Amino acid sequence: MPNILSCPNCAAVVIPQECGGICPQCRTALPQADLETMMQVEPDRATGLAPDARGATGDSRPRTGHLTGTSSSGWLSSSGAIDHGRFAPGAMLGGRYRVVERLGRGGMGEVYRADDLKLGQPVALKFLSSDVDRDPARLTQLHTEVRMARGVSHPNVCRVYDIDEVDGSTFLSMEYVDGEDLASLLRRIGRFPEERALEIARQICAGLAAAHERGVVHRDLKPANVMLDGTGKVRLTDFGLAGVSGEAIRAGTPAYMAPEQLSGSEVTARSDIYSLGLVLYEIFTGQRALEGKNLAELINKREQSGILPPTAIVKALDPKIEAAILRCLKPGPDDRPPNALAVAAALPGGDPLAAALAAGETPSPQMVAAAGQSEALHPAIGLVLVATIVAGLIAHAAMSDRTLLYSHVPMQRTIGFLDDRAREIAASFGFPPPYDTARGLAVNSSFVSYVGRQDRSATRWNALKNGPAPVMLFWHRESPIPIVPVGISWVPQLADPPLTTAGMVRLTLDGVGRLAGLEAVPPAMDDGKTPPKPAPWTALFAAAGFDVTRFRQVDPIWVPRAFGTERAAWEGTQAAFPDVTIRVEAAAFRGLPMYFRTFGPWTPPDRPPAPPALRFWQVAPGITGDLFLLGALLLVRNNLRAGRGDRRGAARLFVFTACAWTAAWIIGAKHYGSFPTEDDRFFEFLRQMLLSTGILWLLYIALEPYVRRYSPQILISWTRALGGQIVDARVGRDVLIGVTVGVAMGLLGLSYVMVPELFGEPPGTPRTTNIQFLLGAPATITSILRMIPNALQTATAVAVAFAFGRAIGRGNIGATLFAAAFFSIFVFGEMNWERPILSTLLVLAFVVPMTATLVYWGLLPSAVAFLVNQAISNAPMTLHPSRPYAAGAFWSVVLVVGLTLFGFYASRKGQPLFGRLLRD
Repeated sequence: MPNILSCPNCAAVVIPQECGGICPQCRTALPQADLETMMQVEPDRATGLAPDARGATGDSRPRTGHLTGTSSSGWLSSSGAIDHGRFAPGAMLGGRYRVVERLGRGGMGEVYRADDLKLGQPVALKFLSSDVDRDPARLTQLHTEVRMARGVSHPNVCRVYDIDEVDGSTFLSMEYVDGEDLASLLRRIGRFPEERALEIARQICAGLAAAHERGVVHRDLKPANVMLDGTGKVRLTDFGLAGVSGEAIRAGTPAYMAPEQLSGSEVTARSDIYSLGLVLYEIFTGQRALEGKNLAELINKREQSGILPPTAIVKALDPKIEAAILRCLKPGPDDRPPNALAVAAALPGGDPLAAALAAGETPSPQMVAAAGQSEALHPAIGLVLVATIVAGLIAHAAMSDRTLLYSHVPMQRTIGFLDDRAREIAASFGFPPPYDTARGLAVNSSFVSYVGRQDRSATRWNALKNGPAPVMLFWHRESPIPIVPVGISWVPQLADPPLTTAGMVRLTLDGVGRLAGLEAVPPAMDDGKTPPKPAPWTALFAAAGFDVTRFRQVDPIWVPRAFGTERAAWEGTQAAFPDVTIRVEAAAFRGLPMYFRTFGPWTPPDRPPAPPALRFWQVAPGITGDLFLLGALLLVRNNLRAGRGDRRGAARLFVFTACAWTAAWIIGAKHYGSFPTEDDRFFEFLRQMLLSTGILWLLYIALEPYVRRYSPQILISWTRALGGQIVDARVGRDVLIGVTVGVAMGLLGLSYVMVPELFGEPPGTPRTTNIQFLLGAPATITSILRMIPNALQTATAVAVAFAFGRAIGRGNIGATLFAAAFFSIFVFGEMNWERPILSTLLVLAFVVPMTATLVYWGLLPSAVAFLVNQAISNAPMTLHPSRPYAAGAFWSVVLVVGLTLFGFYASRKGQPLFGRLLRD
């Protein structure tokens, strides 16, 4: 048994071997006379405090001679002669607790074992010293500590239930642990076998991590405060209470204090990591890392001699164990592991996630982030991935030159030229200078479909280049008032706002600058005094590039949407297409053109047919999304109340997506000089942004705990990134993998157009990417930024489906199939079903690798793959930078290259980028 003294100043029980002759509670030097006269007392198993010596009277000083109340025969004359402390066995406290026995006493007070008659379970009651009861400041601090400590609920932590008062004495009710403390066990058996030591070490790390997650810092972690119960399970005791007695910072046991704690500096969770390293040192070696007769000698050994490596004591100790311990014992807090879970992960065979799942627990976000490997990626592997991405981008550009609609029908004029040309045409017809203008691009999809139906040859799309109707259309709008969209769009569209205000004009031009259509709204009033002008039919034909001599006038049949005083119509042909009859309809108001449009066999009928019945795959995404959201709403409240949701991660995800939305709105939205108009548009943007990001936040709070419970492995790099570990080796590796998969999926999408040619069929319909990518850098950047929330939502939804499959099927195969089926619902809704068999095969070819990315590498690479695939699939990639649409792909390439370079840099974990490759 250890030698134990009582401090003459604060009555704290002191083990001289641990404190070096100085009381760890009040910092008072112990008298030499007391050092020479020592009591032999064994620390209590449940609390780590020293119990009373047999026959003690309550006085902490050593006793000699006969005990009071004994007979000449040595037997006690009465039970009252035994010192039971403040409360004798059987005493009732507060009408609830019945005292069983006193377990121990020390500087913190006395600890009793009692029965909680209300709950019917044994508890430990810790009565604090009278100094604490009389100090309001210390009582306030105690309440704060208990409030924090009672929130720690973990199998490896001794629970603190409540704080109460009886007869003016403050006491804590805690979980009663019937076992032995680690300090006495180490003295009795020496060091543990390595396998058992690893098991104990992981449990200590798990309990410490649970406390740190709740903001509780132990400040006095040592073997005496680590209990092993009757089943061999580790329980950490005295959480957050060491700072109550004595100084708030330096309280504790000097032999187990971190350097900053000894110096009186700020004590953080990393101070506990240092103490953890000392405890692990003792578990694996059976010896203390630091020994000293007094505090000065202890500090001198720490600073001058250093700590002897564990392998110098135990030669066969695994080097990984030594590395993990020595990293905990770094003098600087920033050099130590960030948390206890990182220590557990560094131990050999450490898989805290598997241990938590096996115990039926939900691992915390910090545990997930600490799991998995963090070694730097081999530069050869990184360079292979980089080279694959670059080759994929080049292949994508080459294939796009064959599959893009813009490559078949390149716009021969720039957007700026076409805009000036539209203004010039409008002014030549007599329209007054506008107050506001807007512009954009559109595709004549009806003509493209007409060519596809009429021609099944291998060269059918050649007709698009010089066909009887334009394919690429530029539109220009003018208005006497601000052009403000009434829908959810941030910029005016071809039909938004509608032409309802007098003086509004909309012109449509082909890629060369010829007039393809015109609509205008006549003046609101007509007093009849203005002499009419002749209708400008000839000028309209000239602006459209038609030869008026090849047309004959016919009766008009198409009614313009705006009023006109004159209407006319013509039918004829073009010299290049004598077999295709074209009809031209026009209207004017007192000589001002109100309507001009051409019609051909490709023009939809005046009354479109009833839409076909929607099929399952067309409505499934919407129905699934609605049910998904409703189910999530039911879980949000429960998770928040139970503390299961990752609020910190959800908040950072919300801020990140909100920043993406805000940047997109600032860069790409149309802004107005009128404050009321701009204010209205801002609140419309705010509504959209909060709706989108709010739904993402709700889904994350509702469903992320279940992913963490059943499939935490897929969240490792994701949780690290959300936690701020951006430049992390695992994060960098997964970003590289995500970019590689995203580029590969982009190539797969292009195959839909090219694969039919391999089987002798006509090529598929040319691709029309996001038209906004052709309108300049602001529109392109805006489109890419708005893809970020979409990619995050889709990847998160599929991850939830995978975890749900794990929960039901209890296996990766069933979960993978469930996630693939869930993902297929979204993909099926976006497919072109011109070729059902090919479309189905393409869906499978797309879903399988994307699902595999989620299963084998996680949520982060899956989200990156979604984003990269969208970015390059919506961009007009080309190998010919001189083409007018080439600039539209620039920002997508910047995004992919930037993610690639970042991923490669982060994956190296601060090591020379190519150093290892050159050495190998």
